Amino acid sequence: MSSRQFRNQPFIRIRRRDTAAVASLGGTVVALLWLFGELAFVQAFVAIATIAALSVIYYLTVSTSLNPASLIPEEAVVEDDPAPAPVQAESSLTAHALLSSLPVPVLLIANSGKVEDANPAAREFLGLGNEAGHLSSVLRQPQVLEAVSQALRGEAVDPVEYSNMAPVESHVRAFIAPLGGAGGAGAERRAMLVLTDETSIKRADRMRADFLANASHELRTPLASLAGFIETLMGHAKDDPEARDRFLAIMFDQTERMQRLINDLLSLSRVEMDEHVPPVTTIDPHVIVEDVVSFLRPQINKKGIGVKQELNGEALAIGDRDQITEVVQNLVENAIKYAGADACICVSVSGPVGRDEAERPALILGDTASRLTLAAPAQEVDAEYVTIRVQDTGKGIERRDLPRLSERFFRVDGQKSGPKEGTGLGLAIVKHIVNRHRGGFTVESAPGIGSVFSIFLPASPHVSDEADVQAD
Repeated sequence: MSSRQFRNQPFIRIRRRDTAAVASLGGTVVALLWLFGELAFVQAFVAIATIAALSVIYYLTVSTSLNPASLIPEEAVVEDDPAPAPVQAESSLTAHALLSSLPVPVLLIANSGKVEDANPAAREFLGLGNEAGHLSSVLRQPQVLEAVSQALRGEAVDPVEYSNMAPVESHVRAFIAPLGGAGGAGAERRAMLVLTDETSIKRADRMRADFLANASHELRTPLASLAGFIETLMGHAKDDPEARDRFLAIMFDQTERMQRLINDLLSLSRVEMDEHVPPVTTIDPHVIVEDVVSFLRPQINKKGIGVKQELNGEALAIGDRDQITEVVQNLVENAIKYAGADACICVSVSGPVGRDEAERPALILGDTASRLTLAAPAQEVDAEYVTIRVQDTGKGIERRDLPRLSERFFRVDGQKSGPKEGTGLGLAIVKHIVNRHRGGFTVESAPGIGSVFSIFLPASPHVSDEADVQAD
């Protein structure tokens, strides 16, 4: 048998066709990623060159090493014979291995609309099981489904953007490309769906806009005060030592207020940036509470407030240590700030409790108190939660003010802004942090009795494994 006859054998043509299909699939994925900015030009060029080189090597190896006399009997050499099952299986495994190595979610959709293959990144992104089923059952986005239908008809499709607002806000861009069947023009069409998470980009753009708007609004008052005092000191109060000392003290307070505003705005922006990514580390809330109380001890002693800590059990939680420390510090600082003379603050850690208790905890201040859930747990029904609770005996909060507590810059009556007061961002930061942790946040208050702020964090299953606890 001549070399030309050997290359024309069905087995070799199948190998050549499979090699071209796999190379085309890999090149299409890389080209799409480069086209839409996911890969740099140099990275895309190197990837395509590598795929082409491996395809050539694979084809040459097959063409030169196979013996047609031993692998293909003479009576089996028919031009229209279908590809042997082992060849088809090997080609499918090669394409699956290529998809599995990609770090971005990629799905292959059959002509029927069923998910033919999905790489691990796509299964994690969409929460797919072993049997993916029809695309409409795992991705309920009409615009994406319509774009996939167009691609299956062989039409070019523009990228599609969609957003999810629950349980947390997320933004995704979908790239869809039609793929011809491996058997040629008459083969069944397929479509490739590539998903990219653009939540961080969208949040960054909005964060910049919100920061400029909030900063310009909130910094206007202290800046106007500083400008007025400076103008006065440069004028008739220039030679008045008493007025100068008084004005300088006020200017110092206003400068501190601006610094607190900027720090809180930056903290809120950082939390919002990562709100769609839940933490995975294990923390010990008992240690966090002890550290916060020790850090705030000078303020507590200065105001003469009593603090009681109730640290029950060995409950560990899943969370970000720095952010949960900020949560506890904000709540304890609020209790100190608005507590009256001879007040008492109780900081407790307990748990775990079920989802029902996290959504509607039992009233602590009695039947006359009002309770509101500012953030509901986003975990499954059978999830358990560790409770961090800060209770004070201050003035309390009216029922009508409870729904607005987590709004930016909101302050209840009698707690309006002053040079030494808060920025009105503390509870907004707490709510965003709790949302990122997929936990719960409730407030209970009764005027003249006090307030109770409760945080519910997902309990860690590794209660006794100290090695998993996030380092201090």
